[in-house]
Amino acid sequence: MSRPVRVLVAEDQSAVRAGLVLILGSAPDIEVVAEAADGEQAVALARELRPDLVLMDIQMPRLDGVSATRQVVAERLADVLVLTTFDLDEYVFGALRAGAAGFLLKNTEAKDLLDAVRTVARGEGLIAPAVTRRLIAEFAAKPVREPTADPAVLDTLTRREREVLSCLGEGLSNAGIATRLDMAEATVKTHVSRLLGKLELRSRVQAAVLAQELGI
Repeated sequence: MSRPVRVLVAEDQSAVRAGLVLILGSAPDIEVVAEAADGEQAVALARELRPDLVLMDIQMPRLDGVSATRQVVAERLADVLVLTTFDLDEYVFGALRAGAAGFLLKNTEAKDLLDAVRTVARGEGLIAPAVTRRLIAEFAAKPVREPTADPAVLDTLTRREREVLSCLGEGLSNAGIATRLDMAEATVKTHVSRLLGKLELRSRVQAAVLAQELGI
């Protein structure tokens, strides 16, 4: 049996944090290794414990969740799944650009939270459906806007890698990409890994945002 997913819970409200720990602890394949009450503590514990995943609140004292996410990701300490009551664009884009591998709202059902932790732990990014709709609407509403990313970054990608990147931009899973492009799921994982390396991105969610920004 594979070892459980090791999770650090960062949430400043003690009652909410206790609830999250209770939910996560109910799953035999998930282990809560520590709790943090603010962003600075979250980063420090991530450095010390190297968990698989940090469940990160956005609004916390001392260091906000976006800034804490940026530090955790930059130091490659863990993947980050952002959990917040806010689905405002500034938080969504801030967290994703900081390198969060997933984004969920706090009204997410317990089962969906557990599934999200497992999904991110497998290396597949995840964004709450409500947030995904906002992201798509944001890009669809401004089809002629100037891209914030340089299209030249795509020059290093093969044709197949560009196709995979386009699928990531649509929010497809590895299985979905495999079906769309008629390839093995293991091959999809290889392409995703390679294009992330070439583009110097930490997560497939960052790749999805880039794909949307470049309109591919």
